Amino acid sequence: MDYIVGENRNQIQMIALEQLVAPDSWARVIDLFVDILPIDELGFKHVKLQSEGRPPYNPATLLKLYLYGYKHSIRSSRKLEHSCKVNVELWWLLGGLMPSFRTIAYFRKNNAEAFRKVFRQFVLMLKDMGLIEGETIGIDSFKIFAQNSLRNNYTQKKIDRHLEYIDNRIEEFEAALDKTDKEEEKELLKSKIKLQQDRRRKYETLDTELKNSNDT
Repeated sequence: MDYIVGENRNQIQMIALEQLVAPDSWARVIDLFVDILPIDELGFKHVKLQSEGRPPYNPATLLKLYLYGYKHSIRSSRKLEHSCKVNVELWWLLGGLMPSFRTIAYFRKNNAEAFRKVFRQFVLMLKDMGLIEGETIGIDSFKIFAQNSLRNNYTQKKIDRHLEYIDNRIEEFEAALDKTDKEEEKELLKSKIKLQQDRRRKYETLDTELKNSNDT
């Protein structure tokens, strides 16, 4: 009996990338989705090529890379650059291209609004295919309970604690907003601040109702 051994690293082999990617791979879904998108209408830069200068990457190619990264929780531009070198599915998806982390980062920065339109198109496609109804609300960091549990009952101490927590979160987001220069991060922070402000109004209403009642 002997160990299970692998292939000889120095042996030349004829391998097609198509054979290395599973038929149900998420990379194939991304490839198909991006190919049917009206990239020029969405507002991506460098859709129309110039006659002079260094040729840019096709925005559709970089978009495929980003969508693959979102699916597999690879958000850092440096990690995406590394993945292009070691990930077989990305070799297939990008046709062997390996953009630098700077190229990847600038693409995200310069096409923030186009990215939002892409995600809207994705949701509309899912609705047209009957995969979603479009009536589900996703709320970050919040859970809804279907019964009257302790989390659905509020005391003055509990309300005060929530208000203090929300105020601290708003201060953190506002401080981060003052420091960042990236428009994409600014929009995200503004939406988080608005969410916390809406939550604060809810607890202020509960606070008023509790004080006006004879209950504790």
